[in-house]
Amino acid sequence: MVSLSQPRARSTAGTSAQAGDLLEPDRFPVFRTGRGGQYTYHGPGQRVVYAMLDLQRPRACKADVRCYVHTLEEWMIRTLARFGIAGERREDRIGIWVQRDTPPDPREDKIGAIGVRVRHWITFHGLALNVAPDLGHFSGIVPCGISDRKSTRLNSSHITIS
Repeated sequence: MVSLSQPRARSTAGTSAQAGDLLEPDRFPVFRTGRGGQYTYHGPGQRVVYAMLDLQRPRACKADVRCYVHTLEEWMIRTLARFGIAGERREDRIGIWVQRDTPPDPREDKIGAIGVRVRHWITFHGLALNVAPDLGHFSGIVPCGISDRKSTRLNSSHITIS
């Protein structure tokens, strides 16, 4: 089963969330989850995908959590490619990243987050793709525990999506 949503503004805390990464605890409701990862913002302008799959069923990622996460990343990379955006993986960080080569501030920004839980080989939680969220909403947390990178959105690439 796959469910798509565009949630109300909130922060979620994964099992690795550090208290110091919640910079503004009263800004939005904070929900503790059983998914992996740290703090993530969810809200209007994001497309959130919750996938409940049986990883023991015959398919490419049978009983392989890393393969499953790689597949979620690939979904986002292919979706971004349809809009002419090169989404990329990073060996040292989960999620999808885009390179910003615009002077005077060339940088790498996060456009998609992944946080999953697997119990008895059933997947829970999923991914969030930043289509057009208010990027200021990410300032209440250290997204995914990564303080030296920013979040971005599809609409920052001069693409309007509704």
